[in-house]
Amino acid sequence: MLAVPLGIGPVVTDFNYKPNLTYVQLAPDTAFPQGIPLCKSASLGNIVCYSPAFIKKAYEFPSTATLDGSGQTIVIVDAFGSPTITNDLAVFDARFGIPAPPSFTIFCGNSPTPLDPSTCPTVNINANPKHDEFGWTIETSLDVQYSHAMAPGANIVLDVAASSSGNAINDAETAAIAAYPGAIFSQSFGIPEIFLTGNGNPGQVSQAQQNYANGVAKGDTFFASAGDTGADFGTGIGQANFPGSDLHNTAVTGTQGLPYNATGTLTPCTTSTPFSCTSGLSTYHGPCVLGRTILPNCVPDGYGGEKVWNEPSFGAATGGAPSLLFGVPSYQSGLGLSARGPDVAYNAAIDGGVLVVYGGFGGAPVTFIVGGTSAGSPQWAGIAALANQARAMLSKGPIGDLNPVLYSIYHSARYSTDFHDITVGNDQLVGSSVGFSAGARYDVASGIGSPVVDHLIVDIAAA
Repeated sequence: MLAVPLGIGPVVTDFNYKPNLTYVQLAPDTAFPQGIPLCKSASLGNIVCYSPAFIKKAYEFPSTATLDGSGQTIVIVDAFGSPTITNDLAVFDARFGIPAPPSFTIFCGNSPTPLDPSTCPTVNINANPKHDEFGWTIETSLDVQYSHAMAPGANIVLDVAASSSGNAINDAETAAIAAYPGAIFSQSFGIPEIFLTGNGNPGQVSQAQQNYANGVAKGDTFFASAGDTGADFGTGIGQANFPGSDLHNTAVTGTQGLPYNATGTLTPCTTSTPFSCTSGLSTYHGPCVLGRTILPNCVPDGYGGEKVWNEPSFGAATGGAPSLLFGVPSYQSGLGLSARGPDVAYNAAIDGGVLVVYGGFGGAPVTFIVGGTSAGSPQWAGIAALANQARAMLSKGPIGDLNPVLYSIYHSARYSTDFHDITVGNDQLVGSSVGFSAGARYDVASGIGSPVVDHLIVDIAAA
């Protein structure tokens, strides 16, 4: 139930969501994908970068082609959309050897004719800085490309809201929930809860909550990002990011590689057998020369390590703190929480980000390295699509509200098999006095932890 504290923050009767991402454009002379996992950025020099293959290998996505999300639908909710997203997705797929999705639908959620893309809003990346239309176009590319990469057999729906206002997002989601029952929704945006407190009208929050309740009743699953500016979002008060803090949303915090390679070089390779190198999150082997422009390329091997995402050089850290708005839900009882906390984690590093294709500048598409908790929500949506496909093979319906299942696994003997427990790092933003540290098992900086996907989907399917 929504409980709005009085006198904590400013009164807000309308609000705008913000995308949770940071992006760095690659240098023009960078070759793809030969330089991975060390790319050359236009402004920062060498920076760790990952293709979908590295991410999928690190988190142990199933290697079988039969479990690819077939028969499932992922709905990506974004404001403004991107006029080049269809071509960007095609270039991304060609670049990284990923088959096209069975269908890619642009759904204009605020339009009377939502299946007509011409009724979507016109994007002007140089206008309206308050609403960050440019950032939303990068967000759109990230969300569409990486939900698809993790579940290439799933249908992808881009639900375009007319603006980033709470009302527009809510209305767009209402339409998509009605149109796509049993879908998986990814929301790589949020608003710090302090901007929803006080004596203002909580109508937009209530409308969002009703959407999520209606959605899970139809078998929908919802993911949302935990935010990119630490436990307090620079306010001095620890708090969660909404809608991630809603009890029907699975809130995704951020991690980075352990060790974190902030020097522009990678950890030296071992000389032992088997020969192996690490770039933090991922291990890999050669023969390869980092940054080369011809084959052979580095080959991903598996998981390296993770800690809580906190990159002071970028002024960014994962969100993760007790909610100001919501009490402890039943599935989080027994964790020692005072209020609703986040749920799971995923790679969000900037130096260690994912490669995203973007064509919004005109001419040939360019490539960005993108980090932030925005990266985790769509990739977790892909994981849920795999799990729902596995459930369908067992003649079961979609999982719907995922959190009770996740915490059931957490309290079982399968926890250490299905999750990486993040025990290092904290989410205290540089310059802030508020933050929470990771520790053994559940903590508000990293939730349950990051997924071991091939094991986790078996247990979700069995639930």
